[in-house]
Formats: sequence, C-alpha cells, structure tokens
Amino acid sequence: MKRIINFVAAAILSLTAAAQTPDYSASMIRSHGEEWSAGKSWDYVSGLVAKTILMYCRQYPDDELAAEAYGWCKTYADNSIDPSGNFYNFKKGSLDNIASGKVLFDLYARESAVAPASGDRYRQAADYLYRYLRNDYTRISLDEGKDCFIHKNSYPYQMWLDGLYMGAAFYAEYLSVFAPDDEEGWADIALQFTTIHSHTYDASKSLCYHGWSAKPSDSNSFWANRSEPFKGCSREFWGRGMGWYAAALVDVLELMPRSHADYGELAAIFAQVSDGIARWQDDASGVWYQLLQYDSSFVSAKGRRNYLEASASSMFTYALLKGIRLGLLDDAEWGPLAMKAYEGLLDTFITEESGGRVDIHNICRSAGLGPAYNLERNGSADYYLDGSDVNIVSNEGKGIGSFIMASLEYERYLAGESALRPVLADDPTAVRFYDLSGRRLSAAPKGLYIEQRGEVATKKLGR
Repeated sequence: MKRIINFVAAAILSLTAAAQTPDYSASMIRSHGEEWSAGKSWDYVSGLVAKTILMYCRQYPDDELAAEAYGWCKTYADNSIDPSGNFYNFKKGSLDNIASGKVLFDLYARESAVAPASGDRYRQAADYLYRYLRNDYTRISLDEGKDCFIHKNSYPYQMWLDGLYMGAAFYAEYLSVFAPDDEEGWADIALQFTTIHSHTYDASKSLCYHGWSAKPSDSNSFWANRSEPFKGCSREFWGRGMGWYAAALVDVLELMPRSHADYGELAAIFAQVSDGIARWQDDASGVWYQLLQYDSSFVSAKGRRNYLEASASSMFTYALLKGIRLGLLDDAEWGPLAMKAYEGLLDTFITEESGGRVDIHNICRSAGLGPAYNLERNGSADYYLDGSDVNIVSNEGKGIGSFIMASLEYERYLAGESALRPVLADDPTAVRFYDLSGRRLSAAPKGLYIEQRGEVATKKLGR
C-alpha cells in the first residue's frame, strides 16, 4: 500500500531559514552595488544595477544591507531630478534613457509610504518619461513596423531586441502602478513585441536576430539583410540581445492583466523564446555563448573563439526562473534546467575572495549595429567577437545587474513560494532528490539538496 510521507517537517524545516536568506545577490551588491549606482549618471547600465538593488530591498526589506543599499539608489535618482521631479539633463531620442526610469516606481512607493508628498518628485519624473515615450517618442511611420518605437534617433526605422527591455518594460511598469486598466496602453506595449518577433524570429533556430530595420535601404541599416525571408534583419543571434528580450517578456507578463486580449500572444512568444534558450544551453556548463548558435569551436577571422558570456547567461536564468514562478513554464520540466543554469553561473563566471567579495567575469562590454559612420558594427559573427567595442570585461554593470536579478529569482525559487506537497513513497528502497523547497529533481544536483531513501531524508551537498 502506498504511504504518504511528508518529509518536509523532518528535513526541510531546519533549512527554510537558509533558503530564504540572501546569498549571492547580497554578496554582489556589497561588492559592487555602490560603485554602479550612487553617484552615477542617468544611463541604462547604472539604472539596471540600481533597479536590481531596489528589487533586493523589496525582497528582503528587513535585511541589514537593504537600508544602506536603498540610499544608494535614492542618491542615483536625486542626482538626476530636482525636488519637483524635473530632470536636470535628460537626453531625448534613446530608449536606453527611458529604462533608468524603472527605479522611480520603487522610490515613489517607499517615499510616499513615509510621507505622501515626499514621493511626488519620483511620480512627476515617471510621468514625464511616460508621456514622452507614449506621445512624443519617435515611432516607425512605414507600413511595416508602424507605430513601433525606434531604438534611437541615430538608428531610424530600426528596432532592436534590447529596446523591448528599455522601453516597453518601463511602459508596462508605469501602467501597472498608475493606469492598470488602460487597455490601449497595454495593446501598444504588445504591438512592440509582436512586431519585432514577427520580423526577427527564426523558427529553424528558435532564436531572434538582434535587430530589424523597416527600411533596409537606409544608410544606417547597412548591416541589414536585403532578401527574404528575414529582410531587414541583422545576421547573427547575439546572446545579450536575446537576454534583454527574454527578461522584457517575463517582466511585462508579470504586470499585464491576464484578461487582456494580447496576453496569450505574448505568453506564446515567451514560450518560443524559452524553447530557444533551452535548445542552445551549453550541456557541459549550463550557460550560454556570446553567439548563441555556435559553440567554442567557432573561431573569428582574428582567431578569437566564441565564449561563454555572463550577462546573457544571467538574463536567461532570470527569465526561466521567473517564468516558472509566474506559471508560464512548468516547474517539473523547466526547474532542473534553470537550476543547472544558475549553478553554471556560479561555476563559470563567479570568483570569491576570502573577505566575502565576489566578482563576475566574461561580460561582453558592448555591441551594436551601425550607424553608417561606424561600418565595423556590421552584425557579423566576427564583429560580435572582435569588434573594437566588444571587449570581454569583468565587473561591468550589465553583468552585475543581470546576475543580481538571476540570484534574486533563484533565492525565491529555493524559498518555495508555492505550498510544499507531501511525497508518495511506494517503494521504501527508492532514492529521490529534491531541492530545498521540496521540488522533485531528476538527479542529484550540484549545491545543497535533499536525498530521500525510503522514509529517511538527509541534507547533502552535491559537487
């Protein structure tokens, strides 16, 4: 007869506090957070780090680090907006400069809770960015891509995967806070995703090309393919471009009302993107390459091998773990893959010093497409490996911020936000493996896990 054995009380209870304690998210913030947030200028890289620090503060409000780190982020915003919420020197014409506005929502919520008037400056600044984006920011006027945001003024007619994280995700967070019932606004956001996906998604590779131009004949679109079926697309699948896109999808799907007419289509796009992430995950390391469709055997004209890249790998890990949390991905199928990815981040990119400092390595510093005065940025595989602006660096903000995001989701996953279920043990000799929240694993993983033999459950550390 099958017996129901609830080993959670016996083996998991003592681990719950450890599972809910910040680990690498806090270590990365202590090591590099202040450098990349407080005192920095209003740009998307510093904004990314500041936003992820605020995510930490929300997830661990009573943690000792949260109070200090929150102050860095407040300083970051206050250096760019005056007490009335006016920007000192906001540069128009780039979705990148919209992305930093994501810090304003957490600051508004927290400061308003203390004193309503003290949050006004952040609301005013968010209103300004929202009105500029929705009403005045340049959109594509051609039939193909009509009403979609261009990436920057220097890239007319172009949409990049990066831009969905910069613009559409800010737009969604604004609506969720201040206008959740704005059906037209949510449809406008969905249009950005459905348009770029329809032009860049290659079903044979399960990946999206980095950029698309609605007017390939434009001189700034010199990198674009001129023939079908991917007319106007760049030529390669860049890891971080796909990472920004995947992160934008889960962030928007978390906030968009599920009753909205476009929710199902965006969820289907995320499912396709997730399939591509899984397909091109490196089996040995669990992480991903700079150029997604190649492995390390691909060598550029100058002799540089394709390499495992930290920021893209962190963004993919974040997107998968958050997709599981939101119910967009099945935990039983995707949990082991996401766990392997996070362990791969630690093994491949993170080094630790005795004093507690952690560093992150193998970050692509930058990559782009054109414009016409920079013909080197041609979207080729050689460019993504050898371009003069495509250096491999350590402790850069895009790697730091994305790793904090992945770590926060990993810590939520371990903490187990869903109810723990009892385990059916019909064979007392069977061996089962679980993570710290009681989720079943197909095999013993690296890191801390639970092994159950019959009715006996023990904590073990896999290596």
